[in-house]
Amino acid sequence: MPYYARKHQLESSLTYHVLNRSNSRVPIFIDAENFEYFKDVLARYKARYGFRLYHWVIMSNHYHLLLEIQDPRLISKIMAGINKAYSYYYHKINETSGYLWQGRFKMQPVQKEDYMIACGRYIEQNPLKAGVVRKAEDYPHSSARHYCFGTEDGITDGDSHYLDMGHSDNDRQRAYRDFLKDFDKEDEVYFEQMEKPVGYQAFLDRLVKEKGRFIPRRKGRIRARI
Repeated sequence: MPYYARKHQLESSLTYHVLNRSNSRVPIFIDAENFEYFKDVLARYKARYGFRLYHWVIMSNHYHLLLEIQDPRLISKIMAGINKAYSYYYHKINETSGYLWQGRFKMQPVQKEDYMIACGRYIEQNPLKAGVVRKAEDYPHSSARHYCFGTEDGITDGDSHYLDMGHSDNDRQRAYRDFLKDFDKEDEVYFEQMEKPVGYQAFLDRLVKEKGRFIPRRKGRIRARI
């Protein structure tokens, strides 16, 4: 029986917005090989743990992921493994040592039904807001090209909300490019407050904080409102 189906089964999967930065915010993704290696790490951990990755961006000194995991209790194990794998690679090729990451990664539960694609836009607009590119889809190290052009990157799982953007691939790609041009100040506030869940009250009522992270409450468990 898989781990997520054992005793104390949780009510459902959970979608997380995850952020981690380098120590002192120094660049740790420098050349194409670095970015590709991190993508390979993500692919390996997706295969191992079966999580779905809907939106992502890798910047020079940090990354954002929007992923859905069947057993949210595994989120810390997964992210620790991803960060450790890249740290080992980075120190090996650069002959360095020490802490690569700026403390513990941050994660934010996101209500999949109503906020997932907005969070995806926030993530994919990072290079645009940083002045790295003029259009979000011009940045090669994010999921934006998957949605804007249908580019296969080997790690992006399609956001189901994307399918509602048109009747054909061309219509959806054009609509998503327009979607990425817009900024929503309310979204910015929501997704900048990492580790604060984003969703309606019914979604928040399903969550409980356990060992410093939010997971769905166990069936029958009563908790105070967030």
